[in-house]
Amino acid sequence: MDKNRLHGVHTALVTPMLDGVVAYKDLERLILRQAEAGVSSVVPCGTTGESPTLSEAEHLQVIKTCIDVLEGDTLVIAGTGANSTSEALALTKAADKAGADAFLLVAPYYNKPSQEGLLVHFSALAEATEKPIVLYSIPSRCGVEIATETVCRLREKYPHIAGLKEAGGQSAKVSETISIIDEDFVVLSGDDGLTLPFMSCGAKGVVSVASNLLPEIVCQLVNCALANDYEKAREIHLANYSLFTDLFCEPNPVPVKTLMQIFGIIESAEVRLPLTGPSVANLNLLQKIASNLNLSEKVCG
Repeated sequence: MDKNRLHGVHTALVTPMLDGVVAYKDLERLILRQAEAGVSSVVPCGTTGESPTLSEAEHLQVIKTCIDVLEGDTLVIAGTGANSTSEALALTKAADKAGADAFLLVAPYYNKPSQEGLLVHFSALAEATEKPIVLYSIPSRCGVEIATETVCRLREKYPHIAGLKEAGGQSAKVSETISIIDEDFVVLSGDDGLTLPFMSCGAKGVVSVASNLLPEIVCQLVNCALANDYEKAREIHLANYSLFTDLFCEPNPVPVKTLMQIFGIIESAEVRLPLTGPSVANLNLLQKIASNLNLSEKVCG
């Protein structure tokens, strides 16, 4: 795959749900909306897609739905990570067979492996596919960071380990990674509010939650930064920064699903336990955001 196809906006898709099951019609509409807005890829079955509470059958059907709807026109980067190496292997092999273009592999969570454990874990996954892999470092959820040295060792051995979604919140980590690893390796922001700062350090885009709601605006921000139009990118970033941060007033994806329901993008904001709907205070905040948000605006200002 051309490395440039990993540049841009990659939407961390929510998994629409209704009455306890995946709402596939809503999912199909959401996927088409993302493609029409020009995102580089959709990323099903990540944290935003509530992967920990999807059954294996649901997990694979959500990925297959993305593949079938997009028919190769927009990339599908399947979330197939797990804290069990055998489970991640099974998901990755099945998604590969189904036709996923690439894989997003989160660091194992809860069991807190050493860096050597991470190396062996990701090596096993890399040996199971020839398609591009994007590593996903999010220490706040996993309890462990994928160290830059570990990323380097993996990249040297497996060239199809093509990128890193960095969600540790530190521009210094982005700078360190880009300065050490070869120029074809792609770093992506894992936080909408840090997309512009990370891209100023050399990141090439974002795995975005906000683009579920505002794909055109997130694409415009990233495309401006990729074109070195940082004045316009900064304007868009600042105009939407409060939204980018307020989308995390409750555990993800509760706020974005709530706003998507308000705007009729999905029928229901339902999430699976142990997630619950927003508090009264945060629902009021989200309703206020919705009242001030014009989804017909495709550009900033």
